[in-house]
Amino acid sequence: MTTTTTKDGSKNPLLEANKLTKIFGTLKACDGIDLSIGAGEIHALLGENGAGKSTLVKMLFGALQPTSGEIFWKGQPVTVASPAVGRSFGIGMVFQHFSLFDALTTAENIALSLDEKAPLDSIAERARQIGQTYGLPVDPEALVGDLSVGERQRIEIIRCLLQNPDLIILDEPTSVLTPQEADLLFLTLERLRSEGKSILYISHRLEEVRRLCDRATVLRHGKVVGHCDPRGETASSLARMMVGSDIHIIERPAVEKSDNKPLPLLQINGLSQRPRGPFSIALHDINLVVNAGEVLGIAGVAGNGQGELFDAISGEIRQEQSGKVTIRGIDASQIGISARRKLGAAFVPEERLGHGAVPDMALTQNLLLSRHSTDKKVFVSGGLFKLIAQSSLAMAAKRIVSRMDVRKSADNPDASALSGGNLQKFLIGRELDRNPSVLVVNQPTWGVDAGAAALIRQALVNLARNGAAVVVISQDLDELFEISDMMAAMVHGRLSQPIAIEAMTMERAGLMMGGADISATSHAGAA
Repeated sequence: MTTTTTKDGSKNPLLEANKLTKIFGTLKACDGIDLSIGAGEIHALLGENGAGKSTLVKMLFGALQPTSGEIFWKGQPVTVASPAVGRSFGIGMVFQHFSLFDALTTAENIALSLDEKAPLDSIAERARQIGQTYGLPVDPEALVGDLSVGERQRIEIIRCLLQNPDLIILDEPTSVLTPQEADLLFLTLERLRSEGKSILYISHRLEEVRRLCDRATVLRHGKVVGHCDPRGETASSLARMMVGSDIHIIERPAVEKSDNKPLPLLQINGLSQRPRGPFSIALHDINLVVNAGEVLGIAGVAGNGQGELFDAISGEIRQEQSGKVTIRGIDASQIGISARRKLGAAFVPEERLGHGAVPDMALTQNLLLSRHSTDKKVFVSGGLFKLIAQSSLAMAAKRIVSRMDVRKSADNPDASALSGGNLQKFLIGRELDRNPSVLVVNQPTWGVDAGAAALIRQALVNLARNGAAVVVISQDLDELFEISDMMAAMVHGRLSQPIAIEAMTMERAGLMMGGADISATSHAGAA
């Protein structure tokens, strides 16, 4: 067999992109990208938010059509006109955000994604067999709404494998997994590689890229800026290639000790809450205290009650009994979000668009929505007919954009026009701009590149060290180890006893997130 080698060094490429370009209006999302993926390799695709990764893989999979350039599959030029065409070639994709129906079974969800028509019993059996073969056990009869996030990801991978792909594109596959679940996924991917399958692997977790991937292509501002063997790089050098400069090292000064009793700024006392729907999680006897100057990190696999806890603290769900949520010594259990903001609290939810911001409203309008009750004298004036102080809003938005390095294409764009990472920086900056006494943030850097993540994390630490109480709910253990003073874990709607970060290990945190050793952990923390 004749061996062919591409300009980036790959031999016998399975897929090649040649000068692939995609233009949206005046924006070149991808600018002449060359990429080759060899047969039987795990190839990393790295880059900041907005670097062009998602646009590129959507073109390879057929979800977008290129403005110019060519795609070669097994040496032949092809047009990937749709995802169905991509699957027919042998290209499969597992997206970062799962596309599963909670009210359907595993087998029913898989059947919906297949281009072929087959009896449900046959699909269930094939799914079970593939799961056993690749170490991805699933119950075809289980309702998806009852499954953990790790189990849901297995379904996504199995329904991709059922199409017998030669190339599998994985977008942030470990962002919702415990370390133990991630290790099992790596074993599956290594087995697929040994069978000759190719994997295009997108991740912001650079240590796992170094561990797993054979080669890497790095994008910046829509262009390829380098190819490398990640095993010969460090996480810092990979991050430097991605952003073009050194990544800020998080500085976390020790909490100042005082002879006086610490001032608890946020207290939760025996908080229990019924589930709001068939796929919601009940909360059971939640207790926590966060003092001035502290960062409390709450770990947990998605779907264990973190969202419900956030809603209870923020006031989106009010408590039926008093004395459950206390902010700065004042009972806030039965008041709403605006009233809790007036007490000095601030909140950043997990979902950026639709929850944290209104997609079709400008940044200044989104700023007004969250600040009108606490900053009336600054942003609203007048008597009977209220007037919005546009100049004050514009100045505040400019201040936030500058402080958080929010990159945008217009002076005051709609929230939906920003990339996910830049919108997240704006939302966190919007709350920091108030200098709150209490900040609760859910998934602060989910899907955010290394440079932006470092900026956000340092801002959270700085707020705490300036006297605030900060609660960070995150599935990213590296993040929690970097910024937390204490760490707890949510499991099935229960919160473990917080433990000093100095006493934590990655293995122990993973066990806590998986539901093991919770009682022992609680006793150890109490001791």
